[in-house]
Amino acid sequence: MQRTRTFSWSDPLATAEAAMNLPGIDAIRAIAAGELPPPPIADLLDFEIVLVEPGRVVFAVEPAEWMYNPIGSVHGGVAATLLDSSLGCAVHSVLEAGRRYTTTDLHVRYVRALTADTGRVLADSRVVHVGRKLATAEGRLYAEADETLFAHATASCQVAVAAP
Repeated sequence: MQRTRTFSWSDPLATAEAAMNLPGIDAIRAIAAGELPPPPIADLLDFEIVLVEPGRVVFAVEPAEWMYNPIGSVHGGVAATLLDSSLGCAVHSVLEAGRRYTTTDLHVRYVRALTADTGRVLADSRVVHVGRKLATAEGRLYAEADETLFAHATASCQVAVAAP
């Protein structure tokens, strides 16, 4: 039986432009509060920001069947995308207005498989270091119910002044 899934999204450049004039933490909080639309990837994967603190951001998602790979579990790319997003936003949360970042490397270690029966999971990421040009962060993906670990990751981000 064929299944169908559809979604809609807002203009990502409008959000990026509005966020550029805010300190990073305010931009992330505005997205979390629904004052700015989330990026399309958040709408596509149904994830949300549930906590924003300086240097720490937590994302949540409910694993679902439509995320499955051919072996019957959630594709590792979903976990990697969720972790990459929370890691980058943790870095963004400590940047001044007019600064931007891009992930330069992402290392994900998978501990166990996610399935549609897993329940809601959290990607909890914290900044380790922020310099003028490089920032690092580490994060964990775990079950909200009992903190069972599914993956952990580290990332480095290049930090730069946004182009006018």
